[in-house]
Amino acid sequence: MLTVTSVNVNGVRAAARKGFLPWLTATDADVVCLQEVRAEADQMPAAVREPKGWFTAFAPSAAKGRAGVALYTRREPDEVRVGFGSTEFDTSGRYIEADLPGVTVASLYLPAGEVDTPRQEEKTRFMAEFLPYLKTLRQRAAATGREVVVCGDWNIAHDKADIRNWRGNLKSSGFLPEEREWLTRVYEEAEYTDVMRALHPGAEGPYTWWSYRGRAFDNDSGWRIDLVCASRAMASRAVKGFVERADAHENRWSDQAPVTVVFDH
Repeated sequence: MLTVTSVNVNGVRAAARKGFLPWLTATDADVVCLQEVRAEADQMPAAVREPKGWFTAFAPSAAKGRAGVALYTRREPDEVRVGFGSTEFDTSGRYIEADLPGVTVASLYLPAGEVDTPRQEEKTRFMAEFLPYLKTLRQRAAATGREVVVCGDWNIAHDKADIRNWRGNLKSSGFLPEEREWLTRVYEEAEYTDVMRALHPGAEGPYTWWSYRGRAFDNDSGWRIDLVCASRAMASRAVKGFVERADAHENRWSDQAPVTVVFDH
């Protein structure tokens, strides 16, 4: 079995003060993919940087205090690679991948975007570069007998079932028609599967992000934007998937919840 968890920690140092470390100690995951780490490795407490029982790899952003992704693995990876060959984005702390026996696992933090701003233009450029890479990654892995799992905060809700208030967000970044169509291309052209949706067809959510504003968490008015996407053969081996939603608002250590998938590897 291979258990993979993905979570946007909304700043790993803040998360460590709120409960991330007890969660990490208790998890059964073999691989944990973090996004929005927002720190250099030397700025982290030792228990975050080098937790007992884990190998860690970090890809911070050149822009201090922004983005940043990481991988925690139970066994030492055969190889770790930062970025996907992008002149613009390889130093932005948005992508890291590691080769493990039979599988390449990646942590992705896709730009959030904001309609009619340069942030949305950045998101569009990232998507344009990343889709061809996803195809290349899958093909390269297949040539060496590997499958692929790309986990992370994709910052796109693909369908109405992935966002509680879809009617009010038709013109919002994260639910724009062109973004949703891009995810469709990831699934159809690049040949990846949204594993949680495959395991929970037709279900509302399960959501992974809730705004801190209002009572979004208490009302479960969320978005499903944290995805575990896998090459099709790997996805077919998924036996269980769930969101580790906190039992109460005050027990959250991030505005997003861990997403965990168990594969019969």
